[in-house]
Amino acid sequence: MRPSAAFDTVVAPAAWRTIDFVSDLHLTAATPRTFERFAEYLRHTPADGIVILGDLFESWVGDDARFEGFEARVATVLKEAASRRWLGFMVGNRDFLVGRDMLEACRMRPLADPTLLHAFGERMLLTHGDALCLGDEPYQAFRRVVRDRTWQADFLARTLAERRSMARALRAESERRRERQPPEGQVDIDIAAAIALLSAADAPALIHGHTHRPASSMLAPGCMRHVLSDWDLDDPLAPRAEVLRWQRTGLARLSPAEAMRVAA
Repeated sequence: MRPSAAFDTVVAPAAWRTIDFVSDLHLTAATPRTFERFAEYLRHTPADGIVILGDLFESWVGDDARFEGFEARVATVLKEAASRRWLGFMVGNRDFLVGRDMLEACRMRPLADPTLLHAFGERMLLTHGDALCLGDEPYQAFRRVVRDRTWQADFLARTLAERRSMARALRAESERRRERQPPEGQVDIDIAAAIALLSAADAPALIHGHTHRPASSMLAPGCMRHVLSDWDLDDPLAPRAEVLRWQRTGLARLSPAEAMRVAA
């Protein structure tokens, strides 16, 4: 995370009444129910703006993937949604290779990580959350490698088929590592780093995803954090999906169905 207070900033238009936040949908062709409900939500939410805080896709191997298969279906839905309302996108640890071509094709506004959002006379600091998980040292080492421009240029120079194969291997290794980790050992964000970031941004609250532990809690006096839920409606044992909605009256956690029918 950047150490200075010079944060990228988005100021919501005064006419806006509702902003929705989602993250960690991890969309793939293998999650059709999750995709269909997300597409339905995008069509029917009354929100003036939607902020996607990373990991919209389970993996993204380059913007040329948007021309075929499942990725093409998602790109069409995103472009449709962006024609009706403001749609902001911040990359996550799974889809960090989403680039300018994809964003422009879908008419999505790129968001730096972190971004300071001004709305309703308040400030919220937004991040995907993975950069704050300092205790996960193997992941941080991996992150430094794959966020390097030389590594990315080399990866993107490969054929689409090669990139898809490499992404599958990386996902499999990530799953094996997660399965070896006991639930109580799962890494959360570094609280001291989060408080320092909020202080640098002069913001009272942080919204993030990545950890899949939806909750709101106080980090310190005057410092709140709101964690977004992941989405998985294809899991028959524990289906889950949630929208965090921000209005002048405050924040509310809604199911996609509630988010579609609650008046702005």
